Amino acid sequence: MFHMTGPMWMPSAPPTPARLAEWHPQPIPILLMLALVAALLYGWGVVRLWRRGDKWPVGRVIWFAVGIVSFILMVATGVNGYGMELFSVHMAQHMTLNMVTPLPLLLGRPTTLALRAIPARSRTHRHLVRLLNSRFAAVVTSPAFTLPVFVLTLYGLYFTPVFDWLMGNWIGHDLMLVHFVLIGYLLFWPILGLDPSPHRQGPAIRLLEAFLPVPFHAFFGVVVMGMTTLLTRTFAHPPANWHISPVHDQQLGGGLAWGFTELPNLALVLALAVAWAASSKNAAQRHDRTESRTGDAELRAYNDWLQHLR
Repeated sequence: MFHMTGPMWMPSAPPTPARLAEWHPQPIPILLMLALVAALLYGWGVVRLWRRGDKWPVGRVIWFAVGIVSFILMVATGVNGYGMELFSVHMAQHMTLNMVTPLPLLLGRPTTLALRAIPARSRTHRHLVRLLNSRFAAVVTSPAFTLPVFVLTLYGLYFTPVFDWLMGNWIGHDLMLVHFVLIGYLLFWPILGLDPSPHRQGPAIRLLEAFLPVPFHAFFGVVVMGMTTLLTRTFAHPPANWHISPVHDQQLGGGLAWGFTELPNLALVLALAVAWAASSKNAAQRHDRTESRTGDAELRAYNDWLQHLR
């Protein structure tokens, strides 16, 4: 197994904004390829709909592209390299992938696109529908599953030897980054309620679910900010010429974790508002189409009922 501790794959100069944004070479850019495949599949679905005359809002394409770009920025730039050597950079990477990247991906409604773009009579479509209605999907999108896993990802990962074990090789590191995105996606999927989901809750319940992880997240950040000993061995020895204290850097990472309890949740509330507004607009349009087909039958029936009461 290829180890990422070799100088060929690790940054040698102190971190700067420009170096964080630079391309970072990797043994096999699995995550970059995964992002490009996801973007190509989404693009294929959009083109398929447009070619047959169906509408797919450009706004959804832009949102999905934003999600893909945010993912690439975290896994294919200097952020990924410095994230192997500095706890603060790793924590920024973790928080972004876990709490930011999933939101624009979900606003792009990829599941809805797949259901519309894949031929309804195809085996792939049947398998997708069966998966969405399966007990497995119901379990992994349930708050009873996603919330504990979300919390366990913080406390079980950083306060146990699991983190050092995963960071010991690039495959374990990549799997960890995928897990961050996946658990965030599963957590926010039923909360936003845009794509078909086994769980359909009312707005109040979804808003409550959105804020349930906040205390656990904030407490984690506060604890790490106050620690004077190192959580992990991975970040114990940054390059000496960087003149960075690993304890101070860890405290900075805790501050970032605490800070991410505010801005992403504000973004989530705004995303919920966008989702609910779109849902209300779609419901109104469906009502208008129904009335145009039935000639305001419901209104006439209501007026007849009132006339009958007189």
